[in-house]
Amino acid sequence: MVNDGQENNMTSAVYGTQRGLPMIDRAYRAYCYWKNHGTMALQQIVYRKLARKLQASSAKGGRDTGPKSPAQLARAHFEALEPLLTFSIPATGVRRVSIVTDSVASGSLFGGVGTALIFSALLANELNAQLRIITRTQRAQPQNIDHILSLYGIKLKHEVQFKFAAFFDKKYEVDVKEGDLFVTTSWWTTAATLPSVPRDSIIYLLQEDERMFYPFGDERVRCEETLGNGDIRYLVNTKLLFDHLTGDGLGNIAAKGTWFEPAFPGAVFHSREKSTAQKKRFFFYARPNNARNLFYVGIEVIERAIAEKVLDPAEWEICLVGKNIPAVVFDGGYVPKKFENLTWSQYAEFAGTVDVGLSLMSTPHPSYPPLDLVASGAVVVTNRFGNKTDLSGYSRNLICADLERDALVEGLRSAVALASNPQLREQNYRSNGLASDWQQAFGGIIKQLSAQL
Repeated sequence: MVNDGQENNMTSAVYGTQRGLPMIDRAYRAYCYWKNHGTMALQQIVYRKLARKLQASSAKGGRDTGPKSPAQLARAHFEALEPLLTFSIPATGVRRVSIVTDSVASGSLFGGVGTALIFSALLANELNAQLRIITRTQRAQPQNIDHILSLYGIKLKHEVQFKFAAFFDKKYEVDVKEGDLFVTTSWWTTAATLPSVPRDSIIYLLQEDERMFYPFGDERVRCEETLGNGDIRYLVNTKLLFDHLTGDGLGNIAAKGTWFEPAFPGAVFHSREKSTAQKKRFFFYARPNNARNLFYVGIEVIERAIAEKVLDPAEWEICLVGKNIPAVVFDGGYVPKKFENLTWSQYAEFAGTVDVGLSLMSTPHPSYPPLDLVASGAVVVTNRFGNKTDLSGYSRNLICADLERDALVEGLRSAVALASNPQLREQNYRSNGLASDWQQAFGGIIKQLSAQL
């Protein structure tokens, strides 16, 4: 899945900005992009480029379109903000709750999108409504939806619908009727939905300070405009993030929003038995294409931890878990194991075998991997940021360190010592403060929304 504003720069990254590039140069650019971002991302570029060429050829007979107006230039740059194309139908039959998201492919469902699916499914059941999945970059894979809902024991009252509403395609249309609700999953899906449906029908599921995805520039300004909208409802993932946003000038979120704490059901996240002959397992959340996850800081910290014998490869199996992970060799020639494109159940199974984790997030949100891991019995090190200074309320097995390499190495030293104390580690695990039931996590909020909507 393309994320964090990458969509708008991908074509130039692959094809370049100069005309007449030799074919070998174009092929090499495409190869480099494929190596870094994967097949699906490259396919999306090709599809969009072909679609734009066809549109230009149809509109102008294949001629150069020449200078563009400011509005045309902005639309070309902010493709993902293209409004949903809708048409009205009579308000008959059951209501609908529609998720608007980029993708529900296997690699997109972790964390935020999975939470949006769980919330929307529970809301649809409460309203006796039908769930509809509207995707903007890739066609939905229904089996992925079935996998998540069945894993969490959620059975929909009505058959789920799917609609592909690609922002680069002007031929699709989404039917809308009175009573429809829309759960948006990012500032760009919110911005695309706002012009197309009644604003009071939108619930923006906000799971990060999305302004921090960008440098100070046009994307950040557009994001902040969306976050400042006073006409829609906001549902914020964690009180920590809610307090950060409302304390940073977003009074509209305080007025029209609420927060929830995520749940980690024991049937999914729990400690797994390991053979005594197995090495202890170390987990690093490795996403080099998501800048906020601080991939390069993380691998430097691991390198130093190995050199200082905090992590001895003779005793520890070092695992990099994520997406688009480059080949890495650590101190002494140690090559870590890579785990990519795990399904949700595979990921939960793996988390239950981890002893110590390192998961970085250079934003105020705790992020999911640290919570997934402590819910599964591991000891985890993460970084402080803003009002994210102490996460022991979730678990005493969750260690916050300053965002500095020496402090993170010392955090790992403390984590290894704690993980090697089975009684204290187990005691902390048993006294976790994490929610364990999504019905309870969303129950009060859904009841309140049902009364309003």
